[in-house]
Amino acid sequence: KELILKKAREVCTCNHQTIITFFCQLFPVLDWLPRYNVKTQLLGDVISGLLVGVVAIPQSISYSLLANQDPIYGIYTNFFCNIIYVAMATSRHNFVGSFGVLCLMIGQSVNRHLQLAGYSNDNAGSSLVGNSTSSSNGTGACDRSCYAITVALSLSFLVGLYQILLGVLHLGFVAVYLSEPLLSGFVTGSSLTIITSQMKYLLGLKIPRHEGVGSFILTWVDLFRYIQNTNICDLVTSLVALAIIVPVKEINDWYKEKMKAPFPIELLVVIVATVISYYFDFEERYKSAVCGDIPTGFRKPTLPDINLFSSLAVDALPIAVIGFAMTVSLAEIFGKKHGYAVRANQEMIAIGMCNLIPSFFYCFASSAALTKTLLKESTGTQTQVSGLITSLVLLLVLLWIAPLFYSLQTSILGVVTIVNLRGGLRKFRDTPHMWQLSKLDTVVWWTTMLSSTLITTEIGLLVGVCFALLCVIFRMQRPRATLLGKVSNTEIYEDQSTYKQLSSIANIKIFRFESSLYYANKEYFKTVLYQKTGVNPILLAAKHQRVEAQANAHTGNSKSFFGTRFDCLKQAKKRAEKPPADACPSSIDMHTLILDCGAMQFIDTVGLSVLKETHHDYKDIGVRVLLANCNPSIRHRLREG
Repeated sequence: KELILKKAREVCTCNHQTIITFFCQLFPVLDWLPRYNVKTQLLGDVISGLLVGVVAIPQSISYSLLANQDPIYGIYTNFFCNIIYVAMATSRHNFVGSFGVLCLMIGQSVNRHLQLAGYSNDNAGSSLVGNSTSSSNGTGACDRSCYAITVALSLSFLVGLYQILLGVLHLGFVAVYLSEPLLSGFVTGSSLTIITSQMKYLLGLKIPRHEGVGSFILTWVDLFRYIQNTNICDLVTSLVALAIIVPVKEINDWYKEKMKAPFPIELLVVIVATVISYYFDFEERYKSAVCGDIPTGFRKPTLPDINLFSSLAVDALPIAVIGFAMTVSLAEIFGKKHGYAVRANQEMIAIGMCNLIPSFFYCFASSAALTKTLLKESTGTQTQVSGLITSLVLLLVLLWIAPLFYSLQTSILGVVTIVNLRGGLRKFRDTPHMWQLSKLDTVVWWTTMLSSTLITTEIGLLVGVCFALLCVIFRMQRPRATLLGKVSNTEIYEDQSTYKQLSSIANIKIFRFESSLYYANKEYFKTVLYQKTGVNPILLAAKHQRVEAQANAHTGNSKSFFGTRFDCLKQAKKRAEKPPADACPSSIDMHTLILDCGAMQFIDTVGLSVLKETHHDYKDIGVRVLLANCNPSIRHRLREG
C-alpha cells in the first residue's frame, strides 16, 4: 500500500515544472523551436518544404481518386496534417499526408458504404452540392460525393481515436508484431491492388469497383471483358505520361546523390497535360474523364456522423495499425540515421491527432508517406519547419490554383499513382536474397503479399500477422537440439553435427535444447532427447518389466534359476556387463546425461514436470541426469518446484 501511494504521489505531483514538462512532451515543438537556428537550418527547411510541396500537389489529387474522394479533399488532408504534425512530432523528417495503401483501404470502405446507401458506381465524378455533410442516408442535400467524404471523415475520426488510445496507454509494442517482411509483403500486395484499381482510368473504362474477396481477379476479368470500350485518347495520354515520368524518375534515383533536388516531372506532366486537355477539349471531343470543378478556399467545419461509427469501427482498426506502424518505423529509421531520439508513443499520439482533428475539416485518414519522407530527407530538411513550408505551398493551391486543374484527365492521376508504387514492386527483386537469408521470412512475405492481393487488404494483413506469429510459435515449438562434444584440450563444448574432431566423453552425453521449455514444446523435447541420446527410458523400463514378468511366469523353475535371472536384471540396471539376449534388455552406453540449459530463458510448470519425469525415468534405468548453465530464474523455479 505504501509503495502504491508513493508511486501515485510521484506521478500525480502537480507544480510549475511538471506542467511545463507535460506540455513539452505533448508538444515537442515547444522544446525545439526556441533553439531553432535560422542561419544553419532555415535554408534547408525552405528548399525541402518547397520541393515536397511541389511533389505533393499531383499526389494529393491522385490519391483522392484512390480514396474515392473529390480532389480537393486530398489537398485538405495534406495541408492540415502537416501543421498538426509539426507541433506534436518527435521525428524531424517524417512527412505526414495521404499514403497510397491507406487511401486504398479508405476507398474500399467508402465504396462499400456507398453501395449500402444505394449510390451507383457510375457517378464517381459527381461534384459537391451544398455545404452540408450531415445527411447519411443518401437523401436531401447530400449527394454521392458528399456522402463519400462523410464516410471518410467519420472513418478518420475513429482511426485517430484508436491511435491516440494506443499512444496514451503506451501500447506501442503492438507494432513489433508487424515484422519487416510482413509490412513489405503487405505494401507490395496493396500496390498490386492499387495498380489494378487504377487501370480503368488509364484505359478510360467505366467498370464497377469490386469489393471483398477476389476483387483483384474480378477487376481484371472486367478489364478484359470491356477492353473494346477503351478510350483511345486516355490510353495514348497514359502511355505518353508513363514514357516520360518513369525514365525521369529513374534518372532522379540514379543521380540523387549528385543532384541537389529531384526534377519535379510529375508536376510538369500534370501542368502540360492540363493545358493540352483544355485547349484540345478532350472532355467534349474524346469523352475523356477529367477532374471537373475543384472549389477554392475552406469549408465550414463539420462533425463526423455518429451513426456510421458502428459500421466503421472494424474498418478503422487495420487502417490505424498500418498508419502508426508506418509512421513509427519511418521515424525510428531516420532518427537512428541522423542521431536523435524518437518516442514511439508520442508519434502514435501525433499521428492520431493528425487524423482526429482534420476529420472536422473534411480530411481522410493519413500517415507518414514513404516517398515524400525520403524526398524530404534527401533534400536537406533539418526540422519540421519544412512541413509548414509545404503547407504554405498547398495553401496557394487551395486559395487560387485549384480551379485550374478542371481539365486534368483522371488517366494522368492514375499514372501518377502507379508510378509512385515502383518501390513496392521492386521488392520482388529482393525475394531471392531474402530466401538465402531466411526461408521462413520469405514465406511470410509471399503469404502476406498473396493474401493481401487475392483476398482483401484487411484480411491479408490479418492473415500475415497470424502466419508470422505461427512461424514464431513453430520456431519455439521445434527448436534446434544437439549433442555436444568437447574441443580437444579445452573446456569448450560445441555441436557434434556442426564441428569436426570433437571428442565425446565416455558414457556421458551432453544434450542442448536451444529454447525455453514450456507446455508447447514439451513433447518435442522428450522426442528429440530420446532420438539424440539413442536411449528411450520408458521403452527400456518396459522391456525390464516384460522380462521380469516372463521370469515370474515360469513358476516351475528352480530357485537358482530365479536367482540367476535376478542377478542378470541387477547387472543390466548397473550397466556393469551385457546380460544374455534372451534374459535382459541390451545395456546402454551412458551412465550420465547432462542437460545444457544455457539457451533456456524460462521454464513453466509443465516444463518443470517434464524435467521431473526425465529425471525419474532415467533414474529407473540407472542413468543420472544433471542440469548445467541454468540462469538464476530457472534455478529459482527448480528450487521452488
